[in-house]
Amino acid sequence: MTASGWDNPAVREGMRRMLEHRAELVGRGERMIGWKLAFGAPAWLEKFDIPGPLVGFLPQSRNHPPGAAVPVRGWVLPVAEPEIAMYLSHDVDDPARAEKAVFGLGPAIELADVDSPPDDIGDVLAGNIFHRAVILGEPDPTRGDGDVTGMRARIVKNGSQLVDTDDLESLTGKLVPILRHAAALLDAAGEQLRSGDVVIMGSVVPPIQVRSGEAITFELSPLAPISVTV
Repeated sequence: MTASGWDNPAVREGMRRMLEHRAELVGRGERMIGWKLAFGAPAWLEKFDIPGPLVGFLPQSRNHPPGAAVPVRGWVLPVAEPEIAMYLSHDVDDPARAEKAVFGLGPAIELADVDSPPDDIGDVLAGNIFHRAVILGEPDPTRGDGDVTGMRARIVKNGSQLVDTDDLESLTGKLVPILRHAAALLDAAGEQLRSGDVVIMGSVVPPIQVRSGEAITFELSPLAPISVTV
Protein backbone atom coordinates (compact mmCIF):
# COMPACT_ATOMS: atom_id res chain seq x y z
CA MET A 1 0.00 0.00 0.00
CA THR A 2 1.28 3.49 -0.79
CA ALA A 3 2.09 5.89 2.02
CA SER A 4 -1.23 7.69 1.52
CA GLY A 5 -3.32 4.54 1.04
CA TRP A 6 -4.53 5.82 -2.34
CA ASP A 7 -4.18 2.36 -3.91
CA ASN A 8 -7.01 1.15 -1.65
CA PRO A 9 -10.11 1.12 -3.94
CA ALA A 10 -12.45 1.97 -1.06
CA VAL A 11 -10.34 5.02 -0.17
CA ARG A 12 -10.26 6.19 -3.79
CA GLU A 13 -14.01 5.79 -4.27
CA GLY A 14 -14.84 7.35 -0.92
CA MET A 15 -12.56 10.34 -1.57
CA ARG A 16 -14.12 10.81 -5.00
CA ARG A 17 -17.63 10.92 -3.53
CA MET A 18 -16.58 13.16 -0.65
CA LEU A 19 -14.81 15.67 -2.88
CA GLU A 20 -17.75 15.71 -5.31
CA HIS A 21 -20.01 16.66 -2.41
CA ARG A 22 -17.52 19.33 -1.32
CA ALA A 23 -17.43 20.75 -4.86
CA GLU A 24 -21.24 20.87 -4.95
CA LEU A 25 -21.27 22.88 -1.72
CA VAL A 26 -18.62 25.27 -3.02
CA GLY A 27 -20.64 25.68 -6.20
CA ARG A 28 -23.59 26.78 -4.07
CA GLY A 29 -21.48 29.43 -2.35
CA GLU A 30 -20.18 27.52 0.69
CA ARG A 31 -16.70 28.53 1.85
CA MET A 32 -14.30 25.88 3.10
CA ILE A 33 -12.02 26.54 6.06
CA GLY A 34 -9.93 23.39 5.95
CA TRP A 35 -9.89 19.66 6.61
CA LYS A 36 -10.47 17.05 9.30
CA LEU A 37 -8.64 13.82 10.07
CA ALA A 38 -10.37 10.85 11.64
CA PHE A 39 -10.06 7.13 12.35
CA GLY A 40 -6.32 7.44 12.92
CA ALA A 41 -6.24 5.40 16.13
CA PRO A 42 -4.29 2.13 15.80
CA ALA A 43 -7.39 -0.06 16.10
CA TRP A 44 -9.14 1.77 13.25
CA LEU A 45 -6.06 1.70 11.00
CA GLU A 46 -5.97 -2.06 11.48
CA LYS A 47 -9.71 -2.48 10.93
CA PHE A 48 -9.72 -0.49 7.69
CA ASP A 49 -6.24 -1.67 6.59
CA ILE A 50 -5.09 1.91 5.95
CA PRO A 51 -1.70 3.52 6.71
CA GLY A 52 -3.09 6.74 8.17
CA PRO A 53 -6.30 8.59 9.03
CA LEU A 54 -9.17 9.36 6.67
CA VAL A 55 -9.57 12.96 5.48
CA GLY A 56 -12.78 15.01 5.34
CA PHE A 57 -13.55 18.72 4.91
CA LEU A 58 -14.65 21.61 7.12
CA PRO A 59 -17.35 23.98 5.79
CA GLN A 60 -17.50 27.50 7.20
CA SER A 61 -21.23 27.12 7.93
CA ARG A 62 -20.44 24.43 10.52
CA ASN A 63 -17.77 26.50 12.28
CA HIS A 64 -19.04 27.90 15.62
CA PRO A 65 -17.34 30.25 18.10
CA PRO A 66 -16.17 29.05 21.52
CA GLY A 67 -19.04 28.96 23.97
CA ALA A 68 -21.63 28.35 21.25
CA ALA A 69 -24.72 26.21 21.64
CA VAL A 70 -25.01 23.57 18.91
CA PRO A 71 -28.28 21.62 19.19
CA VAL A 72 -27.95 17.86 18.72
CA ARG A 73 -31.66 17.06 19.02
CA GLY A 74 -32.57 14.50 16.37
CA TRP A 75 -29.00 13.23 15.94
CA VAL A 76 -28.54 9.46 16.12
CA LEU A 77 -25.34 9.23 18.21
CA PRO A 78 -23.83 12.65 18.91
CA VAL A 79 -20.22 12.70 20.12
CA ALA A 80 -17.72 15.41 21.00
CA GLU A 81 -14.08 15.04 19.99
CA PRO A 82 -11.41 17.29 21.55
CA GLU A 83 -8.73 17.79 18.93
CA ILE A 84 -5.58 19.70 18.11
CA ALA A 85 -5.86 22.06 15.15
CA MET A 86 -2.93 22.88 12.88
CA TYR A 87 -3.06 26.25 11.10
CA LEU A 88 -1.37 26.70 7.72
CA SER A 89 0.29 29.88 6.52
CA HIS A 90 0.96 28.87 2.91
CA ASP A 91 0.13 26.26 0.28
CA VAL A 92 1.59 22.76 0.62
CA ASP A 93 3.29 22.08 -2.69
CA ASP A 94 5.30 19.12 -1.40
CA PRO A 95 3.41 16.72 0.90
CA ALA A 96 6.70 15.42 2.28
CA ARG A 97 7.36 18.90 3.69
CA ALA A 98 3.82 19.78 4.76
CA GLU A 99 4.94 20.84 8.23
CA LYS A 100 6.76 23.82 6.71
CA ALA A 101 3.34 25.41 6.15
CA VAL A 102 2.30 25.20 9.82
CA PHE A 103 2.33 28.46 11.78
CA GLY A 104 0.59 27.34 14.97
CA LEU A 105 -1.47 24.88 16.97
CA GLY A 106 -4.74 25.43 18.81
CA PRO A 107 -7.62 23.59 20.48
CA ALA A 108 -10.69 22.35 18.63
CA ILE A 109 -13.86 20.48 19.50
CA GLU A 110 -15.55 18.58 16.71
CA LEU A 111 -19.14 17.41 16.98
CA ALA A 112 -20.02 14.33 14.97
CA ASP A 113 -23.15 12.26 14.54
CA VAL A 114 -22.35 8.58 14.13
CA ASP A 115 -25.61 7.95 12.31
CA SER A 116 -24.59 4.58 10.83
CA PRO A 117 -22.05 1.88 11.70
CA PRO A 118 -18.54 2.93 10.60
CA ASP A 119 -17.92 -0.25 8.64
CA ASP A 120 -17.43 0.84 5.03
CA ILE A 121 -14.66 3.35 4.19
CA GLY A 122 -16.43 4.53 1.06
CA ASP A 123 -19.66 5.36 2.89
CA VAL A 124 -17.83 6.94 5.83
CA LEU A 125 -15.89 9.24 3.49
CA ALA A 126 -18.92 10.03 1.32
CA GLY A 127 -20.71 11.22 4.46
CA ASN A 128 -17.74 13.46 5.33
CA ILE A 129 -16.83 11.22 8.26
CA PHE A 130 -19.90 12.12 10.34
CA HIS A 131 -18.89 15.80 10.62
CA ARG A 132 -21.54 18.16 11.98
CA ALA A 133 -19.76 21.09 13.68
CA VAL A 134 -16.41 22.43 14.84
CA ILE A 135 -15.41 24.93 17.53
CA LEU A 136 -11.95 26.46 17.15
CA GLY A 137 -9.79 28.26 19.70
CA GLU A 138 -7.01 30.74 19.02
CA PRO A 139 -3.78 29.30 17.58
CA ASP A 140 -0.46 29.49 19.42
CA PRO A 141 2.09 30.87 16.92
CA THR A 142 5.00 29.56 19.01
CA ARG A 143 3.98 26.02 18.00
CA GLY A 144 4.79 26.32 14.30
CA ASP A 145 6.87 23.16 14.41
CA GLY A 146 3.87 21.05 15.41
CA ASP A 147 5.54 20.01 18.68
CA VAL A 148 3.10 19.36 21.54
CA THR A 149 5.78 18.98 24.23
CA GLY A 150 4.62 20.71 27.41
CA MET A 151 0.97 20.84 26.33
CA ARG A 152 -1.76 19.15 28.35
CA ALA A 153 -5.37 18.21 27.64
CA ARG A 154 -8.02 18.78 30.29
CA ILE A 155 -11.57 17.84 29.37
CA VAL A 156 -14.59 18.65 31.50
CA LYS A 157 -18.17 17.47 30.93
CA ASN A 158 -20.96 19.19 32.84
CA GLY A 159 -18.48 20.51 35.41
CA SER A 160 -16.81 17.13 36.06
CA GLN A 161 -13.30 16.47 34.82
CA LEU A 162 -13.07 13.49 32.48
CA VAL A 163 -9.47 13.71 31.32
CA ASP A 164 -6.20 15.31 32.42
CA THR A 165 -3.32 14.05 30.28
CA ASP A 166 -0.21 15.05 28.40
CA ASP A 167 -0.48 11.97 26.15
CA LEU A 168 -1.79 13.87 23.14
CA GLU A 169 -0.72 11.76 20.16
CA SER A 170 -1.31 8.12 21.08
CA LEU A 171 -4.74 8.02 19.39
CA THR A 172 -4.03 10.44 16.53
CA GLY A 173 -0.47 9.53 15.67
CA LYS A 174 2.36 12.06 15.63
CA LEU A 175 1.01 15.31 14.24
CA VAL A 176 3.69 16.08 11.67
CA PRO A 177 3.69 12.63 9.99
CA ILE A 178 -0.11 12.52 9.80
CA LEU A 179 -0.20 16.03 8.33
CA ARG A 180 2.18 14.76 5.63
CA HIS A 181 -0.11 11.77 5.16
CA ALA A 182 -3.16 14.03 4.73
CA ALA A 183 -1.30 16.22 2.25
CA ALA A 184 -0.26 13.15 0.23
CA LEU A 185 -3.77 11.70 0.22
CA LEU A 186 -5.31 14.99 -0.92
CA ASP A 187 -2.59 15.38 -3.56
CA ALA A 188 -3.38 11.91 -4.92
CA ALA A 189 -7.05 12.92 -5.08
CA GLY A 190 -6.26 16.13 -6.98
CA GLU A 191 -6.61 18.45 -3.99
CA GLN A 192 -4.17 20.40 -1.83
CA LEU A 193 -3.65 21.83 1.62
CA ARG A 194 -3.67 25.61 1.16
CA SER A 195 -2.72 28.81 2.91
CA GLY A 196 -5.33 29.70 5.52
CA ASP A 197 -6.51 26.12 6.01
CA VAL A 198 -7.05 24.72 9.47
CA VAL A 199 -6.62 20.96 9.87
CA ILE A 200 -8.12 19.25 12.90
CA MET A 201 -6.00 16.21 13.60
CA GLY A 202 -8.35 13.69 15.22
CA SER A 203 -9.63 13.22 18.76
CA VAL A 204 -6.98 13.08 21.47
CA VAL A 205 -9.32 10.86 23.55
CA PRO A 206 -12.01 8.35 22.58
CA PRO A 207 -15.12 10.21 21.34
CA ILE A 208 -17.29 11.48 24.20
CA GLN A 209 -20.99 10.71 23.84
CA VAL A 210 -23.16 13.76 24.55
CA ARG A 211 -26.85 14.58 24.75
CA SER A 212 -28.98 17.71 24.72
CA GLY A 213 -28.21 20.15 27.52
CA GLU A 214 -24.68 18.94 28.21
CA ALA A 215 -21.52 21.04 28.03
CA ILE A 216 -17.97 20.11 27.06
CA THR A 217 -14.92 22.23 27.91
CA PHE A 218 -11.50 21.50 26.42
CA GLU A 219 -8.36 23.15 27.73
CA LEU A 220 -5.23 22.54 25.68
CA SER A 221 -2.95 24.20 28.18
CA PRO A 222 -1.23 26.58 28.24
CA LEU A 223 -3.88 27.94 25.82
CA ALA A 224 -7.27 29.30 26.82
CA PRO A 225 -10.06 26.71 27.13
CA ILE A 226 -12.92 26.42 24.65
CA SER A 227 -16.38 25.01 25.25
CA VAL A 228 -19.62 24.01 23.55
CA THR A 229 -23.12 23.30 24.83
CA VAL A 230 -25.25 20.84 22.91
